[in-house]
Amino acid sequence: MVGASESHPDIHWPSGFSPDQAHRFCQAQGIVQAPPRGVFTPLTDVPRWPEWVPGVTEVRAGPLARTFTVWVHGQRFELYLGEHVPDSRLGWSAIGAGVQMYQAWLLTPVAAGTHVVTENVVRGPLARSLEALSPQWTQRLNSLWLARLKRLAENPPPDAGT
Repeated sequence: MVGASESHPDIHWPSGFSPDQAHRFCQAQGIVQAPPRGVFTPLTDVPRWPEWVPGVTEVRAGPLARTFTVWVHGQRFELYLGEHVPDSRLGWSAIGAGVQMYQAWLLTPVAAGTHVVTENVVRGPLARSLEALSPQWTQRLNSLWLARLKRLAENPPPDAGT
């Protein structure tokens, strides 16, 4: 398991959400055989998240272009886009009942396609409770996100336009 000290140095953490301030930190990374644009596009197509993001069942656009309401396993989260650098980096905070998190994505072009790093910090009483019940829950979720993103980016649907 990756510890907070192993956070990628190019991840930009907002104030209060650094790995050393989290109740839970995790990282997943891998190579996606697609250009950065092909990886970035599904990450930013939030209305389509229920089609591929683990546990997301519904998404609604918020009053601002950078806000969304997302339901994950029946729990409501308010998402706020914190960082958006096309084809390179993305980050959002999410606030739900008893949990706050920040998820960052870093996309770097490599010869084989795109090196993808995603890291999460999670705080709050729910995070502590889940940690006690299932210490690997955030790592499994991050790894599943990355695996599904890899499959989608490497085999985009015909209407993806990437």
